[in-house]
Amino acid sequence: MGGGSGTRMNTPVPKQFMLLDGKPVLMHSISKFAEADPEIEIVVVLRQDQIDFWKQLCSEYNFQIPHALTTGGETRFHSVKKGLALVTEEGIVGVHDSARPLVSIKTIQTAFKTTEMYGNAVPAIPITDSIRQIDSGLSIAVDRTKYCATQTPQCFLTKILKKGYEQEYKYTFTDDASIVEAIGEKIHLIDGNSDNIKVTTPKDLIIADALLKNKRVLSSSNKANHSDDLSLLS
Repeated sequence: MGGGSGTRMNTPVPKQFMLLDGKPVLMHSISKFAEADPEIEIVVVLRQDQIDFWKQLCSEYNFQIPHALTTGGETRFHSVKKGLALVTEEGIVGVHDSARPLVSIKTIQTAFKTTEMYGNAVPAIPITDSIRQIDSGLSIAVDRTKYCATQTPQCFLTKILKKGYEQEYKYTFTDDASIVEAIGEKIHLIDGNSDNIKVTTPKDLIIADALLKNKRVLSSSNKANHSDDLSLLS
């Protein structure tokens, strides 16, 4: 988790530190993993110049979920590699974008359980827009049912992910799945959740805030209905 500069946000505050529903985006992301598994060990990878600011935010918002901190690298590849250096035991590693605060508990738990069986798991959702392939200046219509959009967390057995990161960096390594696939591993897809958007623009932040508020309304409504059901049964 971590590391972005906030360029597309057009703000000096990196996207993972922008406020969402009263607290920084990154805190939402960390909280989801702690809720999914209270015993999970969390590593946050940040740029060197962001670490003191993050510590200040944790103090300001009384954020007490335990996590290790390390500095990032030149690219996402190098940042994840630095985070992996702190993982010393065999098990499962889940790599998550810090700016995906709305990942569901179900997605996280399913990813880890699937990895136990198959060695890896990558959340994905269907593409609903029509898409075209650009090739030598020409655009070609393609069948969107043959494509999907991947999300995070992308989970792997520790030994497999570390082996993937022993490779030299390539610009085609856009996520952890592409890195692991390059060493011959078959990638296993699981259902992602549509709300698990990546907050990269001001518009994304507005959408994420609306989704959170909607979840709160639905949760309150379900609790009220459940209470009514109990009173009818008593």
